[in-house]
Amino acid sequence: MKTTSLTKVLFVITKSNWGGAQRYVYDLATALPKNEYAIQVAFGQPGMLAQKLHAAEIATHPIASLQRDVSVIADVKSFFELLQIFRTENPDIVHLNSSKAGGVGALAARIAGVPRIVFTAHGWPFWEQRSPISRGLIYLFSWMTAILSHKVIVVSNYDLSVARKMPFVGHKTVRIYNGIDMHTPLHSAEVIRGAFPKGMSITGTVGELTRNKNQIALIEEAKKNPDMFVAIVGDGEDRLYLLKKIEEYGLKERVKLFGFMPASDVLRGFDVFTLPSLKEGLPYVLLEAKAAGLPIIANRVGGVGEILDAKNMEEFSLDRMMQNTIAVYLSQPTAH
Repeated sequence: MKTTSLTKVLFVITKSNWGGAQRYVYDLATALPKNEYAIQVAFGQPGMLAQKLHAAEIATHPIASLQRDVSVIADVKSFFELLQIFRTENPDIVHLNSSKAGGVGALAARIAGVPRIVFTAHGWPFWEQRSPISRGLIYLFSWMTAILSHKVIVVSNYDLSVARKMPFVGHKTVRIYNGIDMHTPLHSAEVIRGAFPKGMSITGTVGELTRNKNQIALIEEAKKNPDMFVAIVGDGEDRLYLLKKIEEYGLKERVKLFGFMPASDVLRGFDVFTLPSLKEGLPYVLLEAKAAGLPIIANRVGGVGEILDAKNMEEFSLDRMMQNTIAVYLSQPTAH
């Protein structure tokens, strides 16, 4: 039984590292009005998101078995852990993020009788470069997650057009752009400029080091262009692979990995921002690069083109994202 007048929102996300989906959860969890909403976050695989939530005094529920890789045993365990959390905490709204948390969480939330289940697709996962069978299965699970959810949020018109083609899904889907604080100050980024010869034009990118982000394309381009200097900011599973290629091609003086750093700390160090991603939802860092007025080179995947073509960056403000999300929370649930 509900014991507080506050609306209880429980966010669920698979990984607690720091990427676009994690930033989205953090921004909403910390920006929702505290006099109206009681916020909790459940996650697997602890990381920077967990640390930032703790610092912000947001209640959390670590779920050790919730992981990105497919594992029947782990997935069953995470389902029952989420089911127990939903039954114990009795949230008014469960807001699911990322495909694994979405699929497992939507079923658990339905069984627990959660009044409103919201799923945000941060770029449909079946666009990733996989075998046709894998993509077909991922599409099926994404569709089932959307069916089990009362409302679906997508972060670009591109993904909205896909949702509208899914049976019984289009009418319950709304597009809400990711939003940033347009007034975030940019720092001097001397750590970037100082790592390269003075006066050189620096091509930079920021993002998790993964196959989808495709940083290898910049390394391959630098191999062909002896005048190209590249700063790659971020960390992730492809770090050792990228280092190996940099060394193999003899590019250690012209291509450098800087590890994780906030975009606001590095953007001033770039002369050109590039985003070679193979798959995207609506990348925060591209919003920040455009707001900073940097020249941009990017693959038009997912919602990237919508950012590049935008005339008014106010569409991508944090305030607008929050207001539109609250409108989804207050709207009538849709069963199918």
